[in-house]
Amino acid sequence: MTLLKVEGIHTYIDQFHILQGVSFEAKKGDVTVILGRNGAGKTTTLRSIMGLNPISKGSITFKDEEIHQMPTFTVANKGIGYVPEDQGIFGGLTVEENLKVAMKSNDHATLERLEKILNLFPDLKKFWKSKGGNLSGGQKQMLSIARAFVNNNELLLIDEPSKGLAPLFVEKVMIALEQMKHETTVILVEQNYMMAKTISDRYYIIDDGQTVHQGEMKELDEDEQLKRKYLGIA
Repeated sequence: MTLLKVEGIHTYIDQFHILQGVSFEAKKGDVTVILGRNGAGKTTTLRSIMGLNPISKGSITFKDEEIHQMPTFTVANKGIGYVPEDQGIFGGLTVEENLKVAMKSNDHATLERLEKILNLFPDLKKFWKSKGGNLSGGQKQMLSIARAFVNNNELLLIDEPSKGLAPLFVEKVMIALEQMKHETTVILVEQNYMMAKTISDRYYIIDDGQTVHQGEMKELDEDEQLKRKYLGIA
């Protein structure tokens, strides 16, 4: 089942034509990775889905409903969680407060997910009363992912979760995403190819604001020429 469908979207930021025809699908239960060089339009694609960068052309459909003209808070309330590249946590709030602010409800299912995410990221439990701004980069990333996962979101958009992290934290985040993929659908933007190939089912490559290639992740891993051309992987 196709959960999200993006068709030929164009997005401008000021006078710059960033996306010039991006199309892809995310099937329910899959991890779909968006790959491409820096500046290709990957982050803008996720922001366009959330309505943070409105599209000028094309369509975005979530569960057979067009969402591209909806405001961001409505998109989020449809069941789409977003983990931005800059993490977006509240530095002046504790870990506990960051998670409680993010929780849409305080029901049993939400509290169960909270317990599950704290088991996935024990650092958050350890620093439960610490302010978000005092956490390490890896811990901030864990908190950012936890805030999106704590709600019953059917789709998570996760932007560069391994960016700037030490290898130990990259491994922790990767293990957590491996477990989360069994409960939700994920669209992942990731520069760390080893991480992407480990947890992803399908891939789409964006180059100069356009979708230029797609397929099964295992096929890309065997195509050295394609990886060299669009990802710079020798």
